[in-house]
Amino acid sequence: MTALAPAEPAQAEPAQAELAQAQPTQAEPTAQAEPTAQAEPTAQAEEATDAAESPLEGFRIGVTSDRRSRDLIEALERRGAEVLHAPALKIAPVQEDIRLIEDTKAIIAAKPDLCIATTAYGMRRWCEAADSFGIGDELLETLGSTRMFVRGPKARGAVRAAGLADVGISSDETTSTLVDMLLTEGVRGKTVAMQLHGYTDVRQIERLRMSGATVLTVTPYRWVKPDGEDKLPRLIEAACSGNLDVLTFTSAPAVDAMWSTAHEMGLYKQLVESLKLNVTTAVVGPVTAQPLLDAGVTPLIPERFRMGALIRLVCEHLALNHVRRLDTRSGNIELRGRSLRINGQAVELAPAPLLLLRALLGAGGAVLSRESLSDLLELRGSVHALDMTVSRLRSSLPDGKLIETVVKRGYRIRV
Repeated sequence: MTALAPAEPAQAEPAQAELAQAQPTQAEPTAQAEPTAQAEPTAQAEEATDAAESPLEGFRIGVTSDRRSRDLIEALERRGAEVLHAPALKIAPVQEDIRLIEDTKAIIAAKPDLCIATTAYGMRRWCEAADSFGIGDELLETLGSTRMFVRGPKARGAVRAAGLADVGISSDETTSTLVDMLLTEGVRGKTVAMQLHGYTDVRQIERLRMSGATVLTVTPYRWVKPDGEDKLPRLIEAACSGNLDVLTFTSAPAVDAMWSTAHEMGLYKQLVESLKLNVTTAVVGPVTAQPLLDAGVTPLIPERFRMGALIRLVCEHLALNHVRRLDTRSGNIELRGRSLRINGQAVELAPAPLLLLRALLGAGGAVLSRESLSDLLELRGSVHALDMTVSRLRSSLPDGKLIETVVKRGYRIRV
């Protein structure tokens, strides 16, 4: 642990709000580390209805989280989605993190005036690690003598579960607002202990240093590469090829890990372009969103930074923007992602014919030119290749006449 001297100010960075688990007493939030992947208690009442309707049927969704990813995956699969799981990062075992104990001992010795708790999971892990090394009581005694500030209600719950009390909470569950509170009351000459997470909020630390505080930090969990490292490259390839509808993130470090892997594969530019145009990204909060926004990718962000809210937002987005329905002379057509039904009957299509049909359905019976369809299929103007794709589409449909040729113009759906 190193005491940090005052430095130049830096721009504030918000911290991501925590996620809720199925039971409030077991909630484990993380801010810029992997959040817990469980639905909210209020989402349980909707579970049976959502699952029965299978709102995600036909859609393929990528999951990049590691910690408790099974809960998120099962929630998506219950709603009908096909899930590709590729953990980008995982939390290092506490037994391996000797630095955590060294930092804890330094905080105990410093007897800080103030302490910031950012995540419930971090607080619990911190206390558990201290206990395992025989200094748990000393840590609690030290924290009991400080003025504790918490970033959100779940961090507050963990602090109180440890027998401690807090004197302030962020109004919007962000670290920047919490630091604003400390700066308002003054920190010059004081020692501040700050419980961090896997993604260090450097800007907030520098704001405290600039204001004259001595800052001691402790990181109860850190990120390492997970086992099965080939999964993330496969997920990136699926996103680049358009074989993915939604890509979900529950931590900013996971986004950074994906960018790094894409660079190594030589696919970074292609991945970013695909996430801008073809694959929807969905994140649990604004901090997780930032590495995507920095790359020009705008993700879905729920108003409440909870897993249940994220899942519902994904369902709503796909239903509004990626479900095509059209009444035609050949019957009622519904296309949900990769799931095609005509008059309720499932129809299997290869990727190219499926892409062609999706475009024609989107046109609602209007004519699409051969040139535009050729560009869509990346056929470089090949008339023969387009005709072959149309032929394959017609042969796969119950009624091939559904696809109508408009001489010298292009193709359309017969409505």
